[in-house]
Amino acid sequence: MTQTEPRLTSLSHGGGCGCKIAPGVLSRLLAQAPALPVPPELLVGTATADDAAVWRLNDTQALVATTDFFMPIVDDPRDFGRIAATNAISDVYAMGGRPIMALALVGMPVKVLSETTIASILAGGAEVCASAGIPIAGGHTIDSVEPIYGLVVLGLVHPDQIKTNAGARPGDALVLGKPLGVGVLSAALKAGDLDAQGYGRMIDTVTRLNTPGAALAALPGVHAMTDVTGFGLGGHGLEMARGAGCDVEIRWPRVPLLAGARDLAEAGRVTGASGRNWESYGAEIVLPDGFAHVDRALLTDPQTSGGLLVACAPEAVDQVLDIFKAQGFSGAATVGRVLDPTDQPVLRIV
Repeated sequence: MTQTEPRLTSLSHGGGCGCKIAPGVLSRLLAQAPALPVPPELLVGTATADDAAVWRLNDTQALVATTDFFMPIVDDPRDFGRIAATNAISDVYAMGGRPIMALALVGMPVKVLSETTIASILAGGAEVCASAGIPIAGGHTIDSVEPIYGLVVLGLVHPDQIKTNAGARPGDALVLGKPLGVGVLSAALKAGDLDAQGYGRMIDTVTRLNTPGAALAALPGVHAMTDVTGFGLGGHGLEMARGAGCDVEIRWPRVPLLAGARDLAEAGRVTGASGRNWESYGAEIVLPDGFAHVDRALLTDPQTSGGLLVACAPEAVDQVLDIFKAQGFSGAATVGRVLDPTDQPVLRIV
């Protein structure tokens, strides 16, 4: 990036998955959409707000289709491309699939950013796709006021191994693959309060592909998966509760956090999306007495390229953790459990 160019984050009103429309607003918008016929080949659609759509091709293959894009969460163009691509590919892994190819979605202020900067963003995305073993087979570009980058990603999964966010069962344990705090660290970065070590920790987690998803889906004891992204652990945990028709319990002291995230949150480095998330779904979360405001901010903190949240039988927990750790996710932890069915499922924090 040349010295005359503005910081990437200065060109966007929000960054990463913190750009998402608040879940409450999104629900109201989708409720107004016309009902369309659902063909039998569509195995996963919009009904449970899942991570991707899934279309049955034959008895042994189903196509996973997803898209994700956002404005810059960091100023380094290559890192921005890497983060956006990692985040987009994650949805295929969250369904238990393996990615096969991607299409690039590119919106750039071409009169503000140099071709060198834009090319670096695209190169970062291509680097991650190469790591995932997939080509970028095409895409679409526009001249945009704010920088936008992301991917359409296609993958394959066996129809019997699809893992939705709605398959959790009473008694299941919940395992989280990555620590929380990305939104907090990104807010600190934008304010100039994140040191080099903190930036390195953030980049390490948001560019780590959720590759364990395919191996986890093959385990009979794994019943549901989702990735924790813009709606935070609170929102995506609540989606899992709604899908299962059960209360879900999160044991907050067990939830891993990125080093420094709590201190930065206490210093006020939280995103606006955290508050919007709470306004959207806070009425369906039961907090313990004395639950600190900073902890609530971390519970609702939007995660860009966050970790997999896995619901599995208790006897499968060791296998799940072994798969995570064998693929470099040393911070994976058991963070909760699925409770009994209820007419109005809630997320309980203890």
